[in-house]
Amino acid sequence: MPRSWKSFNVLSLILLPATLFFLLGSHIRRQLFRYELLKSTKIEVPVIVVGNITVGGTGKTPTVIALANALKAYGYIPGIISRGYRGDGQEQEVLANSVPSQVGDEPIFISKKTLSPVWVGPSRIKAAQHLLTRYPNVNVIISDDGLQHYALKRDIEVIVIDGSRKFGNGFLLPSGPLRESKKRIHECDLAVINGSERLALSIPTINMTLVGEIFHNLSNPDRTCNVSDLCRREVAAIAGIGNPERFFLHLESLGLKPKTHSFPDHHEYSISDITSIEQDIILMTEKDAVKCPIASGKECWFLPVHAEFNPDLITNIIEKLKTYRG
Repeated sequence: MPRSWKSFNVLSLILLPATLFFLLGSHIRRQLFRYELLKSTKIEVPVIVVGNITVGGTGKTPTVIALANALKAYGYIPGIISRGYRGDGQEQEVLANSVPSQVGDEPIFISKKTLSPVWVGPSRIKAAQHLLTRYPNVNVIISDDGLQHYALKRDIEVIVIDGSRKFGNGFLLPSGPLRESKKRIHECDLAVINGSERLALSIPTINMTLVGEIFHNLSNPDRTCNVSDLCRREVAAIAGIGNPERFFLHLESLGLKPKTHSFPDHHEYSISDITSIEQDIILMTEKDAVKCPIASGKECWFLPVHAEFNPDLITNIIEKLKTYRG
């Protein structure tokens, strides 16, 4: 999150006219869908949207993964749809040989962690329809992001909120980080707070913690090490995710003191990005590992994490799915 979005300042004030236009456009668009002047399509299985109202990473991807795996444990067959950001913009299935330049980095990551069908495309409606045609046994769709994609009707909305950054200065784009007003939260079914912070909301709220401390080697993922193997060595950490600071703080909580390097979200790493780092040991997220090249002379490790949350989250969703009538 840019510094100018963390508090109200001169730049926020200068951008207020543009923010008012954004607010007006967002409101008009929402009303057009509400009164069916713009078409909203219902598909034949229940749809769960996992999204947010802020720009940048909040923890949607680990929430989607945890939700898909939990639904599978309850006997559901989930399919997952995504925009495929930074992919080639084509509607397509995420396969074992798919690469980030085709389908984006997050869909590949989700596919590997859930082993569920994943389909990407600029139209989430078409992505869902293609997925259901290819996998007719899928009985629930999870949309990775898309809270503002009102063309697709949804049955359950899960909003993910970064507990540390929350809503920045509370202003809409471009004066602040909000895509929609904070009032939008209260229209959702559930809120997942990424972190231990408590927020007083009018909807059921559950905290999520990202857990992981075993590192895997980038060139040989079967090779692992733990924190004690790294704590006496000089290491660097890279992150090209929505909130790099959360990853760096997680490493510090494990007892590491890495030299940190932040990259833009969805950054496509080059060999020079890696070889230019002074330290020979480089730590990264599992999402970064999907698109990070192997550089000779560098020992690269990625840290898989998984989301842990109160089981009330999945219980609440299961109860809502039981009432689904199509």
